Amino acid sequence: MRHGDKHRKFNMPRSQRRALFSNLTNALLTHEQITITLPRAKELRTFADSMITFAKKGDLNSRRMALAFLRDNEVVAKLFSTLAERYKERNGGYTRVLKAGIRYGDAAPMAIIELVDRDVNAKGAKDLARVAAERPLPKLRKRLPRKKLKKKKPKQRKRPKENRKKPNNPAG
Repeated sequence: MRHGDKHRKFNMPRSQRRALFSNLTNALLTHEQITITLPRAKELRTFADSMITFAKKGDLNSRRMALAFLRDNEVVAKLFSTLAERYKERNGGYTRVLKAGIRYGDAAPMAIIELVDRDVNAKGAKDLARVAAERPLPKLRKRLPRKKLKKKKPKQRKRPKENRKKPNNPAG
């Protein structure tokens, strides 16, 4: 019998696997493009697509099911407002997996998973806003008008004594 063989196990218990894909789905929906290993990217497709399908339904039960899986109110709000509007005409296939070579450390095949028709500015926008809020404002200094500098003439080098011309004096 092949009951329960639908998903990859990734050599971890079910609870860890669920937490892993919950966090990866959160990251994908927030940044709209992430880089992970190829098997994880292929498995993440199913979770991300089902979350967008919940958002397209838009009813209360779908919102509760998405919130139970994602555990982040901001991501669920973005999912049900922005992403649901973006994909309302598309029937599935909301994500794209692109192969991205191998990882240097352990030669694992890497992949980029992204949302189709993604917002290019979404990647890292949350982190940029956080850093900008933490950074103190620079002190504004009063700019003084620049003075015009006179160009100095370069000094002429003195030749050593042995190279100097002797005066042309026949008497002496």
